[in-house]
Amino acid sequence: MTAKLVIIGNGMAGAKLLEELISTEHAYDITVFGNEPYGNYNRIMLSPLLAGEKTLDEIMIFDRPWYDANGITLHAGTDKAIVKIDRLRKRVITKDGESTPYDRLVIATGSNPFMLPIEGAELDGVMSFRDIRDVENMINVAGQHKKAVVIGAGLLGLEAAMGLCGRGMDVTVVHNCDVPLNRQLDQEAGELLKHALETRGLHFKMEAATQSIQGNNRVEKVCFADGSELEADLVIMAIGIRPNIQLAQDCGLYCKNGIIVSDTLQTYDPSIYALGECIEHRGDTFGLVAPLYDQAKVLANHLSEHGVAQFQTLPTATKLKVTGINLFSVGNFLGTPESEYIYYRHTQQGIYKKIVVEDNKIIGVVLYGDTQEGPFYHELLDAKTDIQSIRPYLMFGKALCQAQSDTMNQHVNHSEVAA
Repeated sequence: MTAKLVIIGNGMAGAKLLEELISTEHAYDITVFGNEPYGNYNRIMLSPLLAGEKTLDEIMIFDRPWYDANGITLHAGTDKAIVKIDRLRKRVITKDGESTPYDRLVIATGSNPFMLPIEGAELDGVMSFRDIRDVENMINVAGQHKKAVVIGAGLLGLEAAMGLCGRGMDVTVVHNCDVPLNRQLDQEAGELLKHALETRGLHFKMEAATQSIQGNNRVEKVCFADGSELEADLVIMAIGIRPNIQLAQDCGLYCKNGIIVSDTLQTYDPSIYALGECIEHRGDTFGLVAPLYDQAKVLANHLSEHGVAQFQTLPTATKLKVTGINLFSVGNFLGTPESEYIYYRHTQQGIYKKIVVEDNKIIGVVLYGDTQEGPFYHELLDAKTDIQSIRPYLMFGKALCQAQSDTMNQHVNHSEVAA
């Protein structure tokens, strides 16, 4: 009898798991439950969708016919949202009361946007930026109103701000630090980014504490702790996410900040697995797509019984999806008291590069303006490569470093032959 695999969540983590399972010739009867009324779409592309650079069809990864073609049952929409996991009877229950049994269950419920618990957060025109419905609402407001405030100058906040700016809105980004992307960039790169975005029409209110949102049914202004105010027809909160662990908690699975999983993405219930933004692995939670895809590969390997692959948390690179702005960061780019720093600056071209080194190994990188060598530095960082022999050539990139390594190897070989 074919084992039944149920996946709760049709986001990017769940869909990547499906793709990996199909490539491994799995032996499951698969059923997927998704809250949104679509197939699977690329959530990373919500920013280009908002900016009008992409259409909904263009950001779809797997449309509904794809599930049928691969023998996967898809239940999509709010009525088919899972509201209960019955671990005793090994079944899941939907909002409309349907019951589906499982032999193995995967929880991929993603995350929820964090909304500031302040006065006025419930007003019409205050929203997050997490799914297609949010984008549609933002586009509708942009067509009727002019002033937007985006709270949060992280990746998502800046992408939302530029998308709204491109649709003709007067956008102010509010942030509690003095530079944007302060978790991904150092001070110098952050200032370069801020200046570049200001030249494109964004306004910034930095080192600000949002106190309340005011309006009569609909948002009219945002008020700050220093007594200042900003007019607003639209407020986007982009200040972080929280793992969506409610289902797991309700059925008694062990959770901390996320659903606790092993190196094979198994929960404390041996028949239930979890992956994506809803999990916690060795103290880490996840918000970028690269580790989610790595998790999907490990879990597919485990479910298909093709060995014992294990998930490891590695430094993930940051990139901003705003056309014409190139930035890259990975690892500990701020360094420690023991760190050494290699810099390159070209003010006229707006290029800034910083490589952080300890014990002849790269531990962090920030690139602004020219990110071409980012993957090379990332590779050296992950592999903990000793860079002593190529250190003088690092800023010139992979080709020259490789040439130097080849020259040194040839020299060593010639020496050995001579000996």
